[in-house]
Amino acid sequence: MQQPLAYRMRPTKIEEIVGQKDLVGPGKIINRMVKAKMLSSMILYGPPGTGKTSIASAIAGSTKYAFRMLNAATDTKKDLQIVAEEAKMSGTVVLLLDEIHRLDKTKQDFLLPLLENGAIILIGATTENPYININPAIRSRTQIFEVHPLSPDDIEQALHRALHDTKKGLGNYQVQIDPPAIKFLATATNGDLRSSLNALELAVKSTEKDKDGNIHITQAIIEECLQRKALNADKNGDAHYDVISAFQKSIRGSDTDAALHYASRLIESGDLVSLVRRLLVIAYEDIGLASPAACERTVLAVNAAKQLGLPEARIPLANSIIELCLSPKSNSAMMAVDSALSDVRSGNYGDVPLHLKDAHYKGAAKLGRGVEYKYPHDFPNDWVKQQYLPDKLKNAQYYKPKSNGRIETAFKEQYQKLRQSSGHK
Repeated sequence: MQQPLAYRMRPTKIEEIVGQKDLVGPGKIINRMVKAKMLSSMILYGPPGTGKTSIASAIAGSTKYAFRMLNAATDTKKDLQIVAEEAKMSGTVVLLLDEIHRLDKTKQDFLLPLLENGAIILIGATTENPYININPAIRSRTQIFEVHPLSPDDIEQALHRALHDTKKGLGNYQVQIDPPAIKFLATATNGDLRSSLNALELAVKSTEKDKDGNIHITQAIIEECLQRKALNADKNGDAHYDVISAFQKSIRGSDTDAALHYASRLIESGDLVSLVRRLLVIAYEDIGLASPAACERTVLAVNAAKQLGLPEARIPLANSIIELCLSPKSNSAMMAVDSALSDVRSGNYGDVPLHLKDAHYKGAAKLGRGVEYKYPHDFPNDWVKQQYLPDKLKNAQYYKPKSNGRIETAFKEQYQKLRQSSGHK
């Protein structure tokens, strides 16, 4: 039986893993575990196709431990016993347990002592939040790592590797793939490498060779194999960014229908990653303090969309898009922090005032640190006039409040009242 390309291309050592550099890159936690051969059981959680199985396979390959794969939902306690017997006979076994959130109590009770004594290094894989959906007994015996959707650059790197690998990949085919086709393949699967690899294999094996034996893969062929249209992609990728830009500007300009139009173009192309990321930016950049509750609800909508996936993700996102369009707008928070950053980056900052410096250690008082600090809670209304900024910036004002919503209007009144009480004009 011919195994799928995504299966064949799984890494056999840690250096071959694509993406997840915050976990497997040089000096990072999983890389260190492998290097020291001090593995601990772990749970990897994140969307499908982001490398959970690849990480487990690479850990086993790099440490030369036996590697076994089971599914918590479909495999039985007897299957676990077989792995346990193998560990007893030949030493440590790395066990990838897929869908670990569906592990029942019987299997869990069997596993716990094996995790305690290190006979089995458990790598649980799940798309569910382990802090909510995994039993505390298992959770307390594992380290939890989140894996993220791969970037288009990560996926493109893996696709090129598969095209040139003559042993496990497609290197024995004479493939000519157009640059827009591979770029679309790298972006249209929302960071799911498995889907990209399997679509590439389908494209190569289902396309007729020309008279010279070459297989020419166009963007149209990739669109057919993925069943997605490249609505937002052009040769240089400009159209993709144009749509994202138009999406944000439509919300900023309070045009609900335009915002839904551009969001639909992103949804139809399958680009959920760009859509939810941009929506979060918009909420805090363009609505911000004018409606903090709208920002919070956007976060909830984005989290719901990620859990639902497309096509259902469109529903919470539409709720959020409409609310943001019709909310009052304010960029005052972004402008405030950018103004403060400008001072810091230009070297325009002074020494922390003595009364604000750390005073918890012995001898701090002799240095005058914290001596004259006034604890606000000891004063009426839990406030007292004192200087917080360095001397050279004591009159700086970064926040320029707006009055475009009830909430920020209240913030503005309080901010101005406090500045006046502090002696500022």
